[in-house]
Amino acid sequence: MSSSPGSNALRDARRIVVKVGSSLVTNEGRGLDEKAIGEWCRQLAALMRDGREVVMVSSGAIAEGMKRLGWRTRPREVHELQAAAAVGQMGLAQMYETKLRENGVGSAQVLLTHADLADRERYLNARSTLLTLLGLGVVPVINENDTVVNDEIKFGDNDTLGALVANLVEADALVILTDQKGLYTADPRKNPDAQFVHEARAGDLALEAMAGGVGSAIGSGGMITKILAAKRAAGSGASTVIAWGREPDALLRLVRGEPIGTMLVAQTAKHQARKRWMADHLQLRGSVTVDAGAAGKVRSEGKSLLPIGMTGVDGEFSRGDVIAVRDPNGVELARGLANYSSAEARMLCRKPSSEFERLLGYAAEPEMVHRDNMVLTAR
Repeated sequence: MSSSPGSNALRDARRIVVKVGSSLVTNEGRGLDEKAIGEWCRQLAALMRDGREVVMVSSGAIAEGMKRLGWRTRPREVHELQAAAAVGQMGLAQMYETKLRENGVGSAQVLLTHADLADRERYLNARSTLLTLLGLGVVPVINENDTVVNDEIKFGDNDTLGALVANLVEADALVILTDQKGLYTADPRKNPDAQFVHEARAGDLALEAMAGGVGSAIGSGGMITKILAAKRAAGSGASTVIAWGREPDALLRLVRGEPIGTMLVAQTAKHQARKRWMADHLQLRGSVTVDAGAAGKVRSEGKSLLPIGMTGVDGEFSRGDVIAVRDPNGVELARGLANYSSAEARMLCRKPSSEFERLLGYAAEPEMVHRDNMVLTAR
């Protein structure tokens, strides 16, 4: 494997999402694999001591529930899947909490559905919660909320969920730990000429042709879902590694730059992808006008926009919409994601953050648009 952007994707990553599948977590359905989960938690703790932020997306609730209920085959009925998840989620959360705490790290259980991420308000609430947990040095352990999921809202596999979480928290990298060493040009069990793919471009259509079908009787995914997850994660600038989950110290070796598994490299850097999207956003729902002082801080100093510097609000927009920031002459100087709706923004104009709770009934972000969620459009 030659030196390339992919070689440094994990070594330089500061925020990493790790996804592990059901067959690994439950030792092919025989019950939660305490030793394996303990190993991953030990490595997560080591990554955090190295100054990195980590999120764990873990399958296994349904598989553990099946084991506890004595079911040998994965049920087809949604209500049975929900019941298995409800039973299994108890043990899964307890196992991660125990193993992470043994390594001096706190944990939090987060259950998500597609509806949570499709709805803008709930998406932003989930994002704020996860970023707060990371800031507190806690490992969020995420799973699909299978106890309420149905055919219309289910992710279908936790590879997709891992990619959506990587986008949600703006991760630098996604690591998918699986029961395969990575991607081959064909099924190595059937084709002795199959070649291992060490590195490729995320989103390359040729990868989808290489990937096989669905996975084991325990899980619901397969290599194709991992290829598509890498493609989705690359949209926000996160590169993906698909690696064998039982590789000794896999996570620690990956961040040292060792070529483990298959690296699928995002073609656009994280911040470039996000800011390009904001700059190209055509459907602006509104704008805020700022005074000369705020305009100077945004334009020349790269500061966040605080409501105290706002003099007016135009249009009707919701929290999370892309809005324009205009100088006193009405010239657009930036675009960014609004932390408050237009109605709230009108109440906050010229007000310090100390008054937000009195005016709104709650205290949230001190910025109208955070600098990380803003791109300059004029100089």
